[in-house]
Amino acid sequence: MSTTRSILHLDMDAFFAAVEQRDHPELKGKPLLIGHDGPRGVVATASYEARSFGCHSAQPMVTAKRRCPDAIILPVRGQRYQEVSEQMSAILDEFSPLVEPISIDEAFIDLTGTERLLGKPEDVARRMKARIRSVLELTASVGVSFNKFLAKLASDMDKPDGLTIIRPEDVDRILSPLPVTKLFGIGKITGEKLAKVGIKTVGDLRQKPLEWLRVHLGSEAQGYFNLARGVDDRPLTPDREAQSIGHERTFEVDVANPDEIRRVLFDQVEQVARRLRKHGLRARGVSLKIRFGDFETIGRSTTLTGSTNITTELWQAARGLFDKWPFRPVRLIGITAERLTETKSQLTLFDDPGKERQEKLDSVTDRINEKYGEKAIGRGGKS
Repeated sequence: MSTTRSILHLDMDAFFAAVEQRDHPELKGKPLLIGHDGPRGVVATASYEARSFGCHSAQPMVTAKRRCPDAIILPVRGQRYQEVSEQMSAILDEFSPLVEPISIDEAFIDLTGTERLLGKPEDVARRMKARIRSVLELTASVGVSFNKFLAKLASDMDKPDGLTIIRPEDVDRILSPLPVTKLFGIGKITGEKLAKVGIKTVGDLRQKPLEWLRVHLGSEAQGYFNLARGVDDRPLTPDREAQSIGHERTFEVDVANPDEIRRVLFDQVEQVARRLRKHGLRARGVSLKIRFGDFETIGRSTTLTGSTNITTELWQAARGLFDKWPFRPVRLIGITAERLTETKSQLTLFDDPGKERQEKLDSVTDRINEKYGEKAIGRGGKS
């Protein structure tokens, strides 16, 4: 593949369900739904056996059960999946120091300039898949191309256990017939807006001049113009920079009291902050996710003035995001700390004394809660 970059995107196949089937061989070949089994539950992952019935992630559990009545429903085992994810990351690190984790079960790998040492990118991808199968007893699908957008697109073209290569000469043929919503950042609403003006496929969009796109898509026009041509110059952001720590909760009944939501959100912030401190990390960004009773899901994020793992600072950011929305009954709420960096140094004499006191307070609170339970000591400031 003659390009300036060689990028792989690796995506574990039905990760949560596959781990359960591996850990419990009696479940192999059976339809699995991973998620909360309740009237408000949502499918986190569906095994391929369940997908054949029309089940998929982010689907209401009641819908999935209706489509696949014989499905076995299991709760999410987050700690177990994280353990396997770390094993996956260790394998990827064997092939390249430039690995960007995207989520618990997928990552980008940069092999640019390694062909003389490691071989062709597609051969490296085959060895990577074989190593994962051998060590983890799981399968992964891999896309190989010359940028992140095309590599991720390729990994989704032949699942499960696939390997797809998109070369420069393949770009027009592959992209043109795809729905325009396949372009990163174009969701349902933007897709519907474009359809009204005759843009349904990537090929349709590519025929429009940049100025026309600016009229209809605003500041995002240049990015979509480039993606429609297979152009994506985003660099990989290795290791910690790409990781995040989050927590979310689905309610059994839509919650119509904003104060109750704030209390739940504060508890989530405390849990996320505690995990950051436990792992020696700080966050430079915070994002909030809200799903309403009609399943409309919205998200908003903010960049912090500096990296932090202080509970009160993360809470101020989360509360600020929450208070920007006109409130209506909530089905799910989640908070994520993003753009993580390692805590490398202690406070100096020139740091804010108030911040130093907050860090000490958090440290004491963590030790007490670790010894006596998470709710042994709480704090105010939820309003």
